[in-house]
Amino acid sequence: MRAGFVTLGPVEHVQWARDLAEKLLAEALPVRWAHTQGVARVAESIADIVDTDAEMLVCAAWLHDIGYAPPLARTGFHPLDGARYLRDEVGADDQLCRLVAHHTCAAIEAENRGLADELLAEFAPVGGLVADALTFSDMTTSPHGDRVEVQERLAEILSRYGEGSLVAESIAKARPEIERSAQSVAAALGGTSNETP
Repeated sequence: MRAGFVTLGPVEHVQWARDLAEKLLAEALPVRWAHTQGVARVAESIADIVDTDAEMLVCAAWLHDIGYAPPLARTGFHPLDGARYLRDEVGADDQLCRLVAHHTCAAIEAENRGLADELLAEFAPVGGLVADALTFSDMTTSPHGDRVEVQERLAEILSRYGEGSLVAESIAKARPEIERSAQSVAAALGGTSNETP
């Protein structure tokens, strides 16, 4: 996962990701830290569906919002700021950086912010079930870390940011893809809806 730490096993990688997220978020942004802990719990609970990417999913869940940390916030777009920090300062695994960069349909908001070219030039999207599982984990966790349904989370984001805001417009545009990701995860878990497992 980290350059020079190839001897670490899955448990150590997850602990490293958790510790890094805690260091960056817990004191400075306690609500964001609570959300992150909740996202990681969901990811851990569904990690079996991604087989060999289970460790990657859980690490990405811990690290997906580190770009909000004040020392990392350079562009104001947290997926890009977090991924750049992981790549440039930490030397993290490429797939991990790409998952953080593109979590929860980040390319849509990047486009609305005029950052799509930078995002796509630096970090190729990650497709498949691991990306869907990260989106699902994020979109079934409230800001305070509680489990919620996808539709409730979408409504909360739209309400919090307000109609006409860049984030609200981006999440509204991303809604079909978020719902598709949730359905993909539900199907992998043996369900048929986007309800929380």
